Amino acid sequence: MKKIELEIVALSHSITQTHSYAVVLGEVNGLRRLPIVIGGFEAQAIAVALERMQPSRPLTHDLMKNFMMAFSVELHEVIICDLQEGIFYSKLLCSNENDTVEIDSRTSDALALAVRFGCPIYTYENILENAGILMEDTGTKKKKAVVSSTNEESPAHDDLKNLSVEELNTLLNDVLEQEDYIRAIAIRDEINSRRKK
Repeated sequence: MKKIELEIVALSHSITQTHSYAVVLGEVNGLRRLPIVIGGFEAQAIAVALERMQPSRPLTHDLMKNFMMAFSVELHEVIICDLQEGIFYSKLLCSNENDTVEIDSRTSDALALAVRFGCPIYTYENILENAGILMEDTGTKKKKAVVSSTNEESPAHDDLKNLSVEELNTLLNDVLEQEDYIRAIAIRDEINSRRKK
């Protein structure tokens, strides 16, 4: 399968949902976005690395990088390789002087390590097709947003069920403009569940 390269374009959280975060991956030279819900600790670990902050003590992902470097293990790439029941699965492609191995990883941990090592992040077409969101081409260069937030209440899941597909698509475009990726995930999932019926 052909790999599609992604880059982190946003890390967002909702003030009304304090434990919900989304890391948004953008297709390199493309318009598709892949939002992935992650935990608060992992969001912090990614934000610290993106902002090149130096904590006084190493975070878990910093420790992992230091450990790998001490034993001459290189991280070459991260592959988001599977999606099952809304859960993303990833692998780390690592090597030392003798061997190359793939190591299973939670996607949030894999992304935190990818930022630290500066290695590429990939996925496959079927994952982008099933879980990605297509952005409109506005002709402007895409900007990177590290952390964005929203004060607006997320629509309840039941409220989304009462909207037509056309209304859901309109709402999806509106929340994407506001970079509220948590709401976008819920709306995208509702649209996808109706397509399967």
